[in-house]
Amino acid sequence: MSLSVKPATPCTFPTTTRPAKHVSVRCCTLTQTAVRPLKMSLDTHQPAVKSWEHLLDPLDYDPMASLFTSRAVKLGNKWKEYLGVKNWEGLLDPLDENLRGEILRYGSFVEAAYRSFNFDSSSSSYGACRYPKSTLLARSGLHQTGYRLTRHLRATSGIRLPRWVEMAPNWVATKSSWIGYVAVCQDKEEIARLGRRDVVIALRGTATGLEWLENFRATLTPVPNADTKPTHHDDGDGDYSEPMVETGFLSLYTSGTDEVPSLQEMVREEISRLLQTYGDQPLSLTITGHSLGAALATLTAYDIKTTFKRAPMVTVMSFGGPRVGNRSFRCQLEKQGTKVLRIVNSDDLITKVPGFVLEEEDADVPKDQNVYVAGLPSWIQKRVEDTQWVYAEVGRELKLRSRSCPYLKNINVATCHDLKTYLHLVNYS
Repeated sequence: MSLSVKPATPCTFPTTTRPAKHVSVRCCTLTQTAVRPLKMSLDTHQPAVKSWEHLLDPLDYDPMASLFTSRAVKLGNKWKEYLGVKNWEGLLDPLDENLRGEILRYGSFVEAAYRSFNFDSSSSSYGACRYPKSTLLARSGLHQTGYRLTRHLRATSGIRLPRWVEMAPNWVATKSSWIGYVAVCQDKEEIARLGRRDVVIALRGTATGLEWLENFRATLTPVPNADTKPTHHDDGDGDYSEPMVETGFLSLYTSGTDEVPSLQEMVREEISRLLQTYGDQPLSLTITGHSLGAALATLTAYDIKTTFKRAPMVTVMSFGGPRVGNRSFRCQLEKQGTKVLRIVNSDDLITKVPGFVLEEEDADVPKDQNVYVAGLPSWIQKRVEDTQWVYAEVGRELKLRSRSCPYLKNINVATCHDLKTYLHLVNYS
């Protein structure tokens, strides 16, 4: 099916720093001077992937066949800037072309995780990875990336279910499932282009019934083995709080069984091995995920920096991620030097849950201070915070909007959250 293009009708994206000016973008022009296609092809023998988070197709084309990345530009000494060492200052508005390419490149690793997952609930291997490490990237549509898979990753739900659930369908009873992978850049030319050896952890979004249930366990819970020194909220009453994160996300990260270690254990074991192997080289750890995978990516980054005191630069690039933790958790992320770039579609409801935020998005307000909502008495705010439903946004935000682009079809809750929508918007923002 051919793609219908209306070249005379550009999308406009209003900017926050220049309110009187708009940036015009031709959303369905499939060639740009600043970018080149990834070397990708589709495996025509693959069955159609069916995902609860890919309910409706938002695009008329396959993103794995038309993704773009930056030209083969040698990032050199600037690679840390693209991973957020300066918090992406001057790179987000307008979006720097090299950063655009890096975001799309990491997004393609997440799309490969979706394509590699067995969504067929009638299959005996439901919830497993469809491909071995040696061919996963190629068979999921990514060729010549320069990366090699070193570890499959699984996530396990900590929810205890009655025994009769074992008789239920696979999508209900599956407790542990494949959620992503670790890959290391091994190609000498790509290492030279990137300016360092890169380790990628890519995590898919929600797929199984128990993962959905974990998503709804939205109250905050303390982070185990967190820094025992509490974060002081400068509200004048000597109040302290400890780092807390969403209960369900923490459960999926730390739970394991006698047969399957937890995602946390697998990540720690693999990162320890890789640091021993490549620790004397320029190295970066880039953790990327979509939806649930975005939340787990943030927890993974926090855990790596907490566990490995001499860890290299750790960056999270998340797509459509929900909120993860409270203000103290955010402060700990910043204190340890973890960099987080949240790619957010303002029309995506998932990015606005769970809980709520009692603070202003104001660059002039220190992020470790309590900000009172106008007209809300302090004692009421204190009671609200005690409910363990008050979250805080982390990192920097690249804000996009699907409704600004007329070439996206089926604009609804599902398509606004779809990873393909995010990659399309990044490509043409």
